[in-house]
Amino acid sequence: MSGLSRLQLPFLPGFSFAEPNETKFNCPQTLTYKSGCAIAVPNQVVSPLEHLQLESHLGEGKVHYLTYGKQKKAPSNHQSSTLPNFIKFDKKVLKFDAYFKENIQNSMLEEYRIRHVNIYYYLIDDTMSISEPVIENSGIPQGKLVIRQKVPKNNEGEFFSWKDLNIEEDITIYGRTYHIVDCDKWSREYLVSQGIHVPSSKQLPADPYFKKRQKDFKQHNFTTSSTEDKLWKLLNLDRQVLRFYCVWEDQDKIVSELRSFILQFYLVDDTMEIREVHKLNDGRDPYPLFLHRHKVPKDRSNVSSLFPIASTEPSETETENWFKDSDFAVGKTIQIYGRNFLLYDCDEFTKNYYKSKFGVEDFHPIEIKTEPVTLKKIETPPYNGFGSMEDSLQSCFSLVPHPPKKNIVKMLQNDGKVLRFEAVLNSVWPIDQSRKFIISYHLADDTISIYERPIRNSGLQGGKFLRRMQIAKPNSNPNSPEYYSIQDFKLGAPVIAAGRQFIITKADDLTLKYLEEHEQKFKVNGEYSDGQTQKRDIQCGPDEATSL
Repeated sequence: MSGLSRLQLPFLPGFSFAEPNETKFNCPQTLTYKSGCAIAVPNQVVSPLEHLQLESHLGEGKVHYLTYGKQKKAPSNHQSSTLPNFIKFDKKVLKFDAYFKENIQNSMLEEYRIRHVNIYYYLIDDTMSISEPVIENSGIPQGKLVIRQKVPKNNEGEFFSWKDLNIEEDITIYGRTYHIVDCDKWSREYLVSQGIHVPSSKQLPADPYFKKRQKDFKQHNFTTSSTEDKLWKLLNLDRQVLRFYCVWEDQDKIVSELRSFILQFYLVDDTMEIREVHKLNDGRDPYPLFLHRHKVPKDRSNVSSLFPIASTEPSETETENWFKDSDFAVGKTIQIYGRNFLLYDCDEFTKNYYKSKFGVEDFHPIEIKTEPVTLKKIETPPYNGFGSMEDSLQSCFSLVPHPPKKNIVKMLQNDGKVLRFEAVLNSVWPIDQSRKFIISYHLADDTISIYERPIRNSGLQGGKFLRRMQIAKPNSNPNSPEYYSIQDFKLGAPVIAAGRQFIITKADDLTLKYLEEHEQKFKVNGEYSDGQTQKRDIQCGPDEATSL
């Protein structure tokens, strides 16, 4: 039993053993694909019944037939006869070339129309489809005429088959008769292999109206004598521009003025335009074009007598003398519509163009000397006394006054920082000597506000004495006043505001601390403690309660 395989044992109960040497347990493949078609593998078709017919080879030349007897061999054509149609005829299509005649009613150009179609017959399921090749600008809906389907042959329920299709045959499908004139090579071989005679191919007839259109729209090739026609210029000189820098002396004014321009000549159509070079504060409207792009005649007044009065520019029928690229050169003066333009320089592309075409080598630019324009100095009018000086000054800068600009960085850094000082009035009246004032200096915008401390039974109301504002120093220029700064607040220093003179006597602790920390910045000299080492706080009103 050691030399016997599993297949050599009789298929009886008790004789089912595992084969230790068997490694492949897959079922054999019976189909393969070749050229897109599924075909059977030769000599490898195995059915489940064939697995039951076992052969055992015991010894050399001895064959033992087990259980079911000897295996029967299939006939030679067994493989092809057992293949189903969906495998045998997969992707096999018969193609025929045909045409049909379509009558045209109420037309003077054509009586009928010949339309070419392709008929496809699919052997896999006996379906047909008809499509018409698309012709450009035909004006006819073309493409699929009959979608893929089983086409009925008559009213008795029969359908067209491949035996009904052949050359020189007429088939009627949905009321339209198609005449078959040709087929492809494979379709011809298939019909011949089935015992059908296939006539020789015929030629598709041409549509008479289509032939007439081809004759009318036949392309004509012309040879021009000139090498620089419009098409040649478009293909070779498009986007190529000659640029000259020129000046024109405007003598219409009392004082003549040299105005700078840029002359651009377009080689593709011999047109030109002139652009004005504007300077800062030249007093002219910033229009870019001085002369719009068009063909410019050399002599505008020399036109035909038939020139229409309503027209502003002559056409090619009125004049033939136009500006060309040969009419321009550096150092030359040209007259355009009565104005003399001096060409004093050009760009590098223009230089290379004239070197290659005309052989010009001299492009030395001409120096244009113009007197510098001296602008008058703006004089600020005197202050009229209405509002603050900064607000009144804005009306001199623009027609619509804007608020004066502020130092935003300084305002953000010193926002909410207020320095407070105590002061008394410098007055000979006894009642004023007892009055106490709090002077608040706002570091954000250098403004000053004054608050009077109320005294009971004094007969004075107290409260806000001066609103927050900048205070100018006495005897300063009203057009450019000098305002009080933090350096002016010292012990015993006078501060004149609202026609009164205040004498600073002391400051609060926060003010003294701030001044000590920024001593180098403000350069404050003096004491704010009346010569005593102990510093005293200042009492302030409710509207002056902002602290550092």
